[in-house]
Amino acid sequence: MLHRKDKEGLIVIGQPAHAWVSAQLARAWGNDRFGRFAPLEEVCLAAEQHDVGMAAWDAQPALNAATGLPYNFREIPLRVHLALWASTASIVLPQSRYAALLVSLHGTGLYEGHDPTSTSPQDNEAVRDYLLRENAFQEELLDSLRADTTYAPYATAEVVARNRRLVARFDGISLAVCHALPFEHAHEGVPTADGETTITATPVDGDPSEYVIDPWPYRDETVTLVYEGRRLAGRFAEEETMRAALRRAPWLTLSTRLRPT
Repeated sequence: MLHRKDKEGLIVIGQPAHAWVSAQLARAWGNDRFGRFAPLEEVCLAAEQHDVGMAAWDAQPALNAATGLPYNFREIPLRVHLALWASTASIVLPQSRYAALLVSLHGTGLYEGHDPTSTSPQDNEAVRDYLLRENAFQEELLDSLRADTTYAPYATAEVVARNRRLVARFDGISLAVCHALPFEHAHEGVPTADGETTITATPVDGDPSEYVIDPWPYRDETVTLVYEGRRLAGRFAEEETMRAALRRAPWLTLSTRLRPT
């Protein structure tokens, strides 16, 4: 769950809603400088489903006793976070092997740089186990895709790495937009048609409903993103009280316009 603060208080946005924004970005992507990607629908599906493992959690979120609010996704205890990610790619698999591969790679990317000095030995073992399981799952999918004449051209190391980076960049831009970050946010290593670059997302005059994207990677002159959140008032001492308040919280339709410089 994402926490977005504004002058009226707190808006909570589900992780799957943020992933929906990632997919909107994916579907709008591509021009002469940035090129397109393939397989198109499978990469868009991966962007849209990359947080599907969080759906049940966000429907009944746990209370962070330290804040009196539902856990922000960055606050979720490590082993809970790992358990959620451990189920994500397998949920996507019945839809698409290729999308499941990219989702699994996205998840392991979050932990491949894990610092073992920052967490307990038990947590470190859980990270190692997660990475081992996912790496084996990824190899199984790659073997299957490379044996399939439809997917073999897209299952090379180079193409998979490019698509993996794209899903990560769609995710990063979506997080900046959904959080309404009030400052310039840089997204490095963005694949282009013939290399990579850094994209910046900057709110226009501090207004979170409009961002300038530089350089511009989309086909159309502007892109309008639509997503939903809920206005959650107050802080809570009891988890069930918080969940009840969240169920009653009014829905908000949010919109962000992206434009070039």
